[in-house]
Amino acid sequence: MSEIILSAKNLKKYYPGVRAVDGVSIELRKGEVISILGPNGAGKTTTVEILEGLRKPDGGEIFYFNRPFRGTKEFKELIGVCLQENFFFEELTVLETLRMYSALYKKKVDLGEIIEIFELNEKLKSRVKNLSGGQKQRLALALAFVNDPEIVFLDEPTVGLDPHIRRHLWDIIRHYRQKGKTIILTTHYMEEAHQLSDRVYIMDHGKIIAHGTPQELITSSGLHSVVEVRKQNLEGLKLEEFENVIISGEYVYISAINIVPILEKLLEYDIHDFVVRQPTLEDVFLKLTGRKID
Repeated sequence: MSEIILSAKNLKKYYPGVRAVDGVSIELRKGEVISILGPNGAGKTTTVEILEGLRKPDGGEIFYFNRPFRGTKEFKELIGVCLQENFFFEELTVLETLRMYSALYKKKVDLGEIIEIFELNEKLKSRVKNLSGGQKQRLALALAFVNDPEIVFLDEPTVGLDPHIRRHLWDIIRHYRQKGKTIILTTHYMEEAHQLSDRVYIMDHGKIIAHGTPQELITSSGLHSVVEVRKQNLEGLKLEEFENVIISGEYVYISAINIVPILEKLLEYDIHDFVVRQPTLEDVFLKLTGRKID
């Protein structure tokens, strides 16, 4: 088992009337990707900002490489960061931006390699203000890797992007994972967490409510095949006849090892508009909290 390079124990951060981070403990091993998964307001970004040294906790301990975290300049040389909201010098070109950020660090990487990986070649002379949202996000991610960091923090790196661009960025994250980079990813996209992560921490209301590999979380939830049907189509059907039922918004989710009796009951009531699928991390979150991630 690989070395633990980050250990956070019982982290706390309070604001008036809000427990933003309420006793969070996280471990990160060298070369793995972990996701902190949860809805907006769960405390993901605050947790990551504490781990990055951008925000001081009200309680708890952080250890990097078995040493107490002090937030020193030497530590900042070891990490790369892609914030949820990135701020650029809009009048600079893409190449000028890459060179400026690279100059901030002692350790250098080949910018040509970064430019190729993030497909920035055709935009090197473009001013940042003229980039599309997807191009700006590729640049923001590229800047997180210009110092060849030991640990990379990616806070909602694909939020608001269309599915094609999102999957392209997934491929880039996979590339760095294969190179042995250690990555902490925050996201509210279930599929993203499932596809990219060695382990997932599910967070809600400032607390870690479950953690494990994606498959461990699904298996331990006790969920099996899921029948998904609109609530408005179930008129007359008594849901208490089924053992594992979750209602969220306009949908009802019924889970069972053997779904044949469920399907027979639906057809008996002339209900044909439903979907049968395997459980996902979204179903796990739904079972744990009783609601979907927005």
